[in-house]
Amino acid sequence: MPDAKFAIAVAQMDCTVGEIEPNLNKIRRLAQTASELGAQLVIFPECAVTGYFVGDKLSELAAPPDGAPSKALGDIARSANLHLACGLFTSEGDAIRNTQQMFSPQGECLATYHKAHLFSAERTLCEPGNNPVVVDTALGRIGMTICYDLIFPEYIRSLIDLGADIVINSTNWIHDPYQRDFWGWSPERTQGLVSTRALENVAFVAMSCRVGHEVAGPDLAFDSFGPSCVVSPSGKILARIVDGEGVAVAHVDISESELDRWRGIATYRIDRRPELYR
Repeated sequence: MPDAKFAIAVAQMDCTVGEIEPNLNKIRRLAQTASELGAQLVIFPECAVTGYFVGDKLSELAAPPDGAPSKALGDIARSANLHLACGLFTSEGDAIRNTQQMFSPQGECLATYHKAHLFSAERTLCEPGNNPVVVDTALGRIGMTICYDLIFPEYIRSLIDLGADIVINSTNWIHDPYQRDFWGWSPERTQGLVSTRALENVAFVAMSCRVGHEVAGPDLAFDSFGPSCVVSPSGKILARIVDGEGVAVAHVDISESELDRWRGIATYRIDRRPELYR
């Protein structure tokens, strides 16, 4: 990667579950805010267009990858004049997928990625994606991921091996009192996860989180949490939103010589011994 000179925004938002227009309106407002703050790319959470636990409305809300929700996201990217990545449900034939799309400042859909690692009951609702995606943009080569993908170090490493300079993640991390209070599944864990993925791959990582409260079924509810953040190749937090809705922008200006200097210290990739890991 040559000089790292870009401004990446992470948008943290709650969703109106099971509806599209209110969420698109919020995405539009947050994208405009990101643009006014100088961002060249803004990332939105997993399934931001509809919310996650949509129940029986899933087949109704999932649209083709070039359907009306995607066209609306392209219009938002063009209106705000920035790259935009966002999570949504898509459908092709009988297959419904948890999807992330990347749009250019001209509104063109540059890439469509389907979540490869499905979590828990999600496996009964969605088909997994089978193709990692790294897309060329004016900011650099961007590896696309959704939520649970970030748990798998081999998968993130594969995106780096495919040439990604930046890894983005649209997510909806959830917990209930048992997960939070007994096991400590909390914002500290997810922030540490992002920092570790950035550090071990010597790459930039940006994660956008859903926040709020969502009912998944009778007597089953979860809180979604952040922090949405942008992290440097050393694991350092460059921008972050801990609580609530909003936009945080990391204005990155690191010379190629400084990147090379750090990579000369952080020789993690070339020090690997894959023959021992089989």
